[in-house]
Amino acid sequence: MRRRSQIRPVVGVLVAALAVAAAATALAACGSTAGSSGSSGTRLAVVAGENFWGDIAAQVGGARVRVTSLISDPSADPHLYQSNAADAAAVARARVVIVNGAGYDDFMGRLLSASGGHPTVVTAQDVLGEHGASVNPHFWYDVARVPLVAQAIERALAAADPAGATAYQAGLRRFDASLAPVLAVVAKIKSAYAGQPVGYTERVPGYLLADAGLTVVTPPGFATAIENGNDPSAADTQAMQALIAGHKMRLLLYNAQTTSAVTQHVRALAQQAGIAVVGVTETQPASDPSYQAWQLRQATAILRALGG
Repeated sequence: MRRRSQIRPVVGVLVAALAVAAAATALAACGSTAGSSGSSGTRLAVVAGENFWGDIAAQVGGARVRVTSLISDPSADPHLYQSNAADAAAVARARVVIVNGAGYDDFMGRLLSASGGHPTVVTAQDVLGEHGASVNPHFWYDVARVPLVAQAIERALAAADPAGATAYQAGLRRFDASLAPVLAVVAKIKSAYAGQPVGYTERVPGYLLADAGLTVVTPPGFATAIENGNDPSAADTQAMQALIAGHKMRLLLYNAQTTSAVTQHVRALAQQAGIAVVGVTETQPASDPSYQAWQLRQATAILRALGG
């Protein structure tokens, strides 16, 4: 995907600041969010930049939390997201905020700065220790390490709501156990197809492919250009087309949520060449009831495509 820090318009700080005033009124009406006893009381307010982190927080927190995910529309282009007054109000109320980091959701930092609040912030990039100019920001595709982020969320919830610590620990255990089917499919791909060449239009599923032992043959410059919202160079485009025409990849992973004329052309070429195409998305679709169901469906699609 394109780095939002490079392509999205700067959030209107004035709008966010004005929204904080509105949030103060909402806070007075809602009261404290700590020490909840579930649906019968006021729940702990949690805000996630993206709906997959929000879904995980909801699974860990259960009935004690109220989660607001700012990016949640599966039909929208996440690269063009702009925060609004409602987002600013939600962040102002939050006791726990979850950020992806790595330039993916820089708008969250601006919302936090304008909110005037002091929530506990969990940043996936920092939890995973992934830094550097070229880091792949799609951390939620690294299913084997997502439990580290879930654990950081559990600790943040417990710090904000100590009375719920036991419940949050139980929620974390359930979530971790629920990833077993996804990890089993990834392990099966690695066992049967390690080293097989695959391509992608951009790095969205990069961590998953690495965990599965697959070899990405897409020219790095091609994927980087698409991710940054640019047209690839003629040389990279020709190299990508030659890989497809020469059947040098078993599978093409295609970002179905963010498309361009270039990626649509590459997808059409792969289909014409008889190369399997599997669509992946950046945002968890509404049709998938949970993060793990979403990742299981996509990993299973990759396994079946390689088998076919």
